[in-house]
Amino acid sequence: MSERLKNKHALLTGAGGGIGLAVALAYLTEGARCTVVDRASELPPDLANSGFADRVQYLQADVTQMAQIEAMLNAAEQGFGPVQVLFNNAALFDMAPLLESHEAMFDSLFAVNVKGMFFVMQKTLARMVAQGVAGGAVINMASQAGRRGEALVSHYCATKAAVISYTQSAALAMAPHRIRVNAISPGVIDTPMWQHVDALFARYENLPLGEKKKRVGEAVPLGYMGTPADIAGAAVFLASDEASYITAQTLNVDGGAVMS
Repeated sequence: MSERLKNKHALLTGAGGGIGLAVALAYLTEGARCTVVDRASELPPDLANSGFADRVQYLQADVTQMAQIEAMLNAAEQGFGPVQVLFNNAALFDMAPLLESHEAMFDSLFAVNVKGMFFVMQKTLARMVAQGVAGGAVINMASQAGRRGEALVSHYCATKAAVISYTQSAALAMAPHRIRVNAISPGVIDTPMWQHVDALFARYENLPLGEKKKRVGEAVPLGYMGTPADIAGAAVFLASDEASYITAQTLNVDGGAVMS
């Protein structure tokens, strides 16, 4: 353990599995105290058995509900004091052909990926400012889908484009307070969610199950899908003092899929 995040209190949403869980474990390994949030009712087994029980607390919350965001932040502070790092990760994925996409899909994706993301960030930042948390860091989870549109994924792409835009605006607003706001834009990452994603592509592109996942991995310039650990490394860096002069950026972690 290099303790790059020693004594920092990190709040992580959408951290019950996949990327969020990997980042939580990385933060704990680097010495942080972590408030882990997800919609499930129990602490994920990987965290329960991690050996960091004294530095992790688990909260159940729905980030689309304003009252639950406030309760989440209150409970986080009661457990470990002011939040110094926010890993803003809660999100949904869905897809359909543009002409078949319906209002319920639009509402659910924007409720979590945009409304939830924004108000968790806003309310966390408000407390950082009020409490004088200089050196605070926010990391929002964007996606390579936010860099370009896709015919079958219009709503999800739009939500992740909004994450990138809000990250830039928030970073400029928080710069006078010495609070940094950045985002991470993952490419194709091999998480349990890809079983759902692959099944949707199989349905709409008439592919065998597993074929889309195989193709997208091969299409990455490095030749393979990333892992949650690849994102965790970037998330540790952006939360640490090593990134103290980096703000308003969206870091591509995608094997070369997007060049900027």
